[in-house]
Amino acid sequence: VQLQASGGGSVQAGGSLRLSCAASIRAFSHYGMGWFRQAPGKERELAAAISQGGTTTYYTDAVKGRFTISRDNAKNTVYLQMNSLKPEDTANYYCAAAWRGYGTKSNEYNYWGRGTLVTVSS
Repeated sequence: VQLQASGGGSVQAGGSLRLSCAASIRAFSHYGMGWFRQAPGKERELAAAISQGGTTTYYTDAVKGRFTISRDNAKNTVYLQMNSLKPEDTANYYCAAAWRGYGTKSNEYNYWGRGTLVTVSS
C-alpha cells in the first residue's frame, strides 16, 4: 500500500494550492480518506476527511470555508483544495486511509503517506 501526496509548495498569504494523494491500494472506494497536518512544534491534527463515497466530509474549524476535500475513486485519488491560505496553515500535510470509515483521530486510519510541505508567508 502506498499513498503518495504531492502539490505542496510555498505561497503568499491569500494564495491557493491543490494537494493530491494518489493511492496504490486495493478497494480504494472502501476507504475513508483524511488530510492531516502537522506544524513545527505542534501535534498532528486532522484538517479534512471524506467518506468512502464522497458524500460526507469533515473540516476542522480552522479551515472551514477555505479548504475543500474531494475524491475521484476511478483514479484512486483524493484532493485538498486550499484557498485563502494563511501563515498558520504552514505545515506538513499527510494523507491517510481508514478502512470502511473515516474519523477525526489518527488511530482510526490504517495507512499513511509521506507528507508534502506547505509554507505560507505573510
